[in-house]
Amino acid sequence: MEKIRIGVSACLMGEQVRYDGQHKHDSYITGTLANWFEFVPVCPEFELGLGVPRESMRLEGDPENPRLITNKTKRDLTEPMLAWCDKRVHELDKENLCGFIFKSKSPSSGMERVKVYSAKGMPSNNGRGLFANAFMQHFPLLPVEEEGRLNDSGLRENFIERVFTLKRWREMLANDNTRGGLVKFHERHKYLFMSHSIPHYRGLGRIVAAMKGKKLPAIQTEYLNEMMDALRLRATVKKHVNVLQHLAGYFKKQLDADEKQELVETISIYKQGNFPLIVPVTLINHYIRKYKEPYLGQQFYLQPHPMELCLRNQVF
Repeated sequence: MEKIRIGVSACLMGEQVRYDGQHKHDSYITGTLANWFEFVPVCPEFELGLGVPRESMRLEGDPENPRLITNKTKRDLTEPMLAWCDKRVHELDKENLCGFIFKSKSPSSGMERVKVYSAKGMPSNNGRGLFANAFMQHFPLLPVEEEGRLNDSGLRENFIERVFTLKRWREMLANDNTRGGLVKFHERHKYLFMSHSIPHYRGLGRIVAAMKGKKLPAIQTEYLNEMMDALRLRATVKKHVNVLQHLAGYFKKQLDADEKQELVETISIYKQGNFPLIVPVTLINHYIRKYKEPYLGQQFYLQPHPMELCLRNQVF
């Protein structure tokens, strides 16, 4: 499979570009994720020409519109950094990125909860790094995360699921850019969308059903916006149980009494928090193969990302 291009803070790749000449190498990114992702490293301070090592800096003032100030000399780097950010995000247009992993707490690259200091020197954790903010405004639909948040199994699975879904969307546009292609895409992602948001799933269905008389690019834009909004919402145990029960309904006539009981009990144990999600999903995949259920066999809910990532092994 062609690797998926992802932006990443350069220090997480092990590049010694931090203010102190060190790095923040993340082995999960460069090890596990590197098997599927091709990374485009970015370091705002280094690329701005501030050098390594360099004076540390922080955000000050209004959290909604902070200034980037060096700690000792109080040099204001806001305007040159914002100018660089504007230039860099337009350069990244050409990289075909499917997401970005930011360095947490960074005054340039922190995605959220970055410290912003008041005039009295009191910090509040409600800022966002200048580059991260520029990136997220320029690419509002792209999945973004911080390396620290990827330690949370639910957030990790959600981010990677969004990346792979966006990649499949772009492949659809490249290989079957038709109304029929959109219908097939929607059908194969039905239960994946349901696991995130029933209202959004219904909204996506209405978009597909109302295509007549509309231009395809406009339909696709509307669909993509609704889809990415849906996938931002975390799938919960309750939502997964609803989807699993829908899938189980396809086997009412095929399963014998023992198999039905096993499936009901497996979903129930997952609901109670004693099985990870992979257990009922694996059982349903077994029945799909055994009873040759073609429609469910095409559902990306059952394998939204490579099995080798083991993401659903940790999702309870």
